[in-house]
Amino acid sequence: MRSEFGRKLKVTIFGTSHGPSVGVSVDGLPAGEKIDREELRAFLARRSPGGELSSRRREPDEPVFISGLDRDVTTGSTLTAMIENKDARPGDYAGFANTPRPGHADFTAPQRYGKDADLRGGGHLSGRLTAPLCVAGGIAKQLLARRGIYAGAHLASAGGARDIPFPLYPTKELFELVASRRPPVIDEDRGQKIASEIKKAAAEGDSVGGIVECAVTGLPAGLGSPLFGGIENRIALAVFGIPAVKGIEFGSGFAGSDLRGSENNDPFSVREGAVVTDTNNCGGILGGITTGMPVVFRAAFKPTPSISKPQKTVDLSTMTETEISVGGRHDPCVALRAVPAVEAAAAIVILDIILEEKGLGTV
Repeated sequence: MRSEFGRKLKVTIFGTSHGPSVGVSVDGLPAGEKIDREELRAFLARRSPGGELSSRRREPDEPVFISGLDRDVTTGSTLTAMIENKDARPGDYAGFANTPRPGHADFTAPQRYGKDADLRGGGHLSGRLTAPLCVAGGIAKQLLARRGIYAGAHLASAGGARDIPFPLYPTKELFELVASRRPPVIDEDRGQKIASEIKKAAAEGDSVGGIVECAVTGLPAGLGSPLFGGIENRIALAVFGIPAVKGIEFGSGFAGSDLRGSENNDPFSVREGAVVTDTNNCGGILGGITTGMPVVFRAAFKPTPSISKPQKTVDLSTMTETEISVGGRHDPCVALRAVPAVEAAAAIVILDIILEEKGLGTV
């Protein structure tokens, strides 16, 4: 079982949550690109658990590059990286073989792949697979940043508590500031309220959902294509590959449906010889094509389904109803650690589109 996406830049993710390892292969990276290992480690560390707001599972997430790099420079061949699962506990899930956990794929995956599918900790369907996604995305972010294109995200809300949205023109410095905070927010006071809601749910053996807002800056106008090849389409495909994502919106999104056209349309203006918009309700995309304004979207994450509160399920061996409580090590809010994963997905898609349509030398 493996998962892949991309056109010019093809990304394949493999492995299982409590198996020996997870990993990623990336086809289509140009040769001669220097990869900063320390910068990549710092990016992966943002996804790692830590503190009372996340899982107690401890994984160093040190990628081992099997191919595609020579002295930390891309060779043009397939780049493959493996991440060993050093803190796996498959035994934690032995009791759920016949009692599917509500909110998980414990029931649907065997319907698709058979009774021998590895479902320990979600198997290949686990949030653990965002670690190799972040390896590919962290590399994509480095290549884009050298060309003045930056992807950044923050935890826009969790448990009903909300951060402030990105400004009209987010900066690289703002992205870096948000990335340094826990939780990763723009307004620290609001971040404390978000943290409080996560802690409250965890103390009650429950969980909360959240929203991650992401922006990509420095993009030229004219990237993308209409209908099925649009920027929204391709970003959505990648973002929905992140476990627990249940919705995505661009620009004003669903709120824009309550506005009139006179309110939602973005007036065009000229600033320093360039065409810009005074607002960005379109999220930097019109007709599936970039306008030159920041691309802005939000991804909605469901509450973590693994909770210690008793939940109703069925015993598949007896076909009777029963009750379970899920122990183990789980995030009370998956959206918290998903922030860099959303950045990674966006960066991969944007790099893929640039390679396909223009080539790196043109940006």
